[in-house]
Amino acid sequence: MEPPLPDPTPAPDLAGLRREYGRLGLRRQDLDADPVAQFRLWLGEATAAPLPEPNAMVLATSDGRRCSSRTVLLKAFDQRGLVFFTNHGSRKATDIAANAQVSLLFPWYGLERQVGVIGSASRISATESLAYFASRPHGSRLGAWVSQQSAVISSRQLLELEWERMRRRFADGEIPLPSFWGGYRVTPTEFEFWQGRPNRLHDRFRYSRGDPQAPWEIERLAP
Repeated sequence: MEPPLPDPTPAPDLAGLRREYGRLGLRRQDLDADPVAQFRLWLGEATAAPLPEPNAMVLATSDGRRCSSRTVLLKAFDQRGLVFFTNHGSRKATDIAANAQVSLLFPWYGLERQVGVIGSASRISATESLAYFASRPHGSRLGAWVSQQSAVISSRQLLELEWERMRRRFADGEIPLPSFWGGYRVTPTEFEFWQGRPNRLHDRFRYSRGDPQAPWEIERLAP
């Protein structure tokens, strides 16, 4: 057997890739007692920075047999939780149907910050989904009808043909909310605010509570 040919592309020196963090610190007295208010503050700073896609969050799910993660966009949040939208037949949706426990991560690298959220996901009402769907651009509304998200397809041409079919179907009227598409709200039980610091001695604070009616407990975590 002939030896494998050398890879012409040199591998990056991963061990040498290193960045020292030190823009800001985070102290207990700087934190709002309410993690939603603290999240609103940090999200506002990420948006003003400006960072690309400051509302992008990594959603991790598990159906009990395997885990998966992907980036989705936060589209609303309040004291009830954080909302994203998807096809109800997608992998993330079928995972949630099997196991409602999920996690979210906002990786705001430009600010040397992360926010993690742990909670349970559930569908929002059709009325809430319709209100958001109606605000989407025309192409995004069509796209929701076109894609059977996470299904295996043989070519991109199939998507383009279905796009054209839907474009003709809804050419003379409003595009209705698909019955198979809508929002999910993650009701948080835990928030973690992470601020990068020198020498990998990062600042980490966790908000947690067991009872939804109880006040949030705030603890500093070792980096």
